[in-house]
Parts: sequence; structure tokens; C-alpha cells
Amino acid sequence: MQTADVVIIGGGIVGSSIAYHLTATGCRNVLVVEREAAQGKGSTGKSMGGVRAQFSTPVSIQMSLYSIPFYASFEECLGYPCDYRPQGYLFCATSEPQMAYLRANYTQQVKMGLKDVRVVGGEEIRSMFPQLRGDDIIGGTFCSTDGFVDPYSAMNGFMSWAVEHGAALWKSTAVTAIARDATGIASVETTRGSVATRKVVNCAGAWAADIANLVGLELPVQPLRRMLVPSEPFDEFPHTAPMIIDMSNGFHFRPEARGFLLAWNDPEETPGFKTDFDPAFVEKILTRAANRVPCFANLPVNPKRAWAGLYEMTPDHHPILGEAPGVPGFFLANGFSGHGVMHAPATGKILGDLLLTGTTDMIDVSLLNLSRFAEGRLIHETAVL
Repeated sequence: MQTADVVIIGGGIVGSSIAYHLTATGCRNVLVVEREAAQGKGSTGKSMGGVRAQFSTPVSIQMSLYSIPFYASFEECLGYPCDYRPQGYLFCATSEPQMAYLRANYTQQVKMGLKDVRVVGGEEIRSMFPQLRGDDIIGGTFCSTDGFVDPYSAMNGFMSWAVEHGAALWKSTAVTAIARDATGIASVETTRGSVATRKVVNCAGAWAADIANLVGLELPVQPLRRMLVPSEPFDEFPHTAPMIIDMSNGFHFRPEARGFLLAWNDPEETPGFKTDFDPAFVEKILTRAANRVPCFANLPVNPKRAWAGLYEMTPDHHPILGEAPGVPGFFLANGFSGHGVMHAPATGKILGDLLLTGTTDMIDVSLLNLSRFAEGRLIHETAVL
């Protein structure tokens, strides 16, 4: 039987970051088990790649304050690209309640140490982007260090560095059982054989509840489809633009290659493992796009290039991090609710700390433990895109 100090189930960006952080701290006997033949087939490869610190809760902001500078120095530190582009996030408010919400978030962000965020007026937004229909935009917030990364490159960089420094990656390998003894986790059964280990990390993304079931744990993580529509090359809007969010309906977009990537969270979407793209979504999103950006009425789109991915949602839109109650050695890094890519560096650091020392000084990790749901300690993140 093989042995490993830590077995990570799931080789997406979160599992890859944990593998990197463990290996970088000197824990070399790390095994990542990935059921697909290639990494990134789950949520990572379908992500929009946005990274931002403009959140509403201190714990989300704190995780971004580690993750974004990490991405900024990624290539320098790891020797692999992640294509971090600090083009910013611009939230556009169309009502006083939205503006009050953004100001409250701004105050919290500055208090936490975010330096590059500022409140902007409607006139400034209209002058920055005259292509926007701005008659109803009364103001917003902008942070210049927010931006985008390439999720696949970042995942690949984390895992490649980890493997080069002693970690192992088993692809096309499914976990079939997790054995326990009197002290906790004892081994992991896979389609490639048994692995003796005392520490397992559930990084199975939208499928995390299935892995938790193997140790008799009920995990409140549900898959929710999110669809993205890329445009063909289009030059009537600047490619230096930030991620622009229309707070009146949640429509948002950013430059991508020579075109733009459009996103909108359809409130009629229901949970489930739906990974097919619904062609009817194209008209829904283009209607909202042309309403906010009139020149987008001419935006060329090929529905065959659009795709669907899965968010892994928790009831309060915050992840579940840390050791599972009642199952010693079983660690959770689940339920990122669309923020897995942007918070992967922080998650790697937090889980690495917990696995090796039992504590972390980055955040108060008790805020994000699984027990909060049973104890009614939910912390709602309202800035969800």
C-alpha cells in the first residue's frame, strides 16, 4: 500500500494551490487524486477568471488581500504564467440604496487595508466610458488592482511547481472509499489502489458533497449552472476596460482576447449538475448587454463558442474551510460560490497552515467552518456575481 502525508481529492485550482502551498512549506509527500484524464475539467476551466477585493465581508476581503498580490507575483515566484491583468473592477450603481451599499463596502475594504479602491461619481464613469449608457448611473466604486487571471494557467502553474518539488498527481483516478479507524482517517481507496494517510482534503468542487458522503458527512454544497458568452473580435469598446458590473441587473462583462466575455446570473436558474449551454440564454444576455452598452447591439456572438460551468454554492455564499467536525483528519475546502479561482491562493495558504500546524493566522478560520450552518452563524456575502 502506498502512503502519503496528505491526499488531496480534486486537481482543480483549489487542490492545486493547496498542493503548492504544502510542498513549498516542505511537505513533499503530497498526493493529488484527479478523476479526469486532464485537470481543469470541472469549474476551474469554465471560470471567468475575475479576481477582486471589492467584497462586503471582512473574511472575503482578507482572502483577496492575500490572493491578488500572490497572482501579481505568480510568474516571478513560481516560474509559470497566470496572466494576471490588473484592469480593475468597476461597479456601476443606478440607485441610492446601491450607492449606500457600495460606500459601506468601500469603508470596510479600506479598513481592512485595501489601498486602491475609490468611490467614483456618475459623471466620472460617463467620461471614462462614454460608450456606456450612463443616464441612470449615479456612481460606483473602482479598484485598479482587481482584474483577471487565466484560471487554467494558474492551476497548471501551481500543480507543475508542486510536482517538480515532490508532490504526485494521479489522473484518471477516482476515489471509491475513505477508511477510518479509532483515531480518524486511515486510508483512501482509489481505482489505482489504496493509499495509507492520516489527512485527506476534499477539493472536489461541485461534487464535494459526494466525497463528504464517503465519511458520513452531509455537506451543504450544491451545483448551480453559470453560463458565459464570448463575443467574436469587436473593437467598438476599449480592450483596456475593467470588469464592468451593471448593478441594476447583475450583467457584467470584460475584455477577452480581441472580443468580450459576457456574464449574467439568471435568477431563474435552479441547482443541479447541468453543464449544457442553453441557447436561449444568448438572447437574454445580449438584451441586457445592448441596454447598458448600446454598441453591443452589433456585438457578434457565436453560440457554439459559449459554455456552461458549475458554481459550488453554500447557503451563505462563503466557502467551508477546515477540519470536519467528528472526522479527524478530513479537511474541507469547498463551496466557493464562484470565488474559487480568485481565492485559491489564500485557500492554499490557509489549508496548508491547518494541515501542518493546526492553526492559521490569515483569517479567523472558525468563521468558515462547517459547524456554522448547524449553529446558525451564517455570514452572508452579498457581493456575488
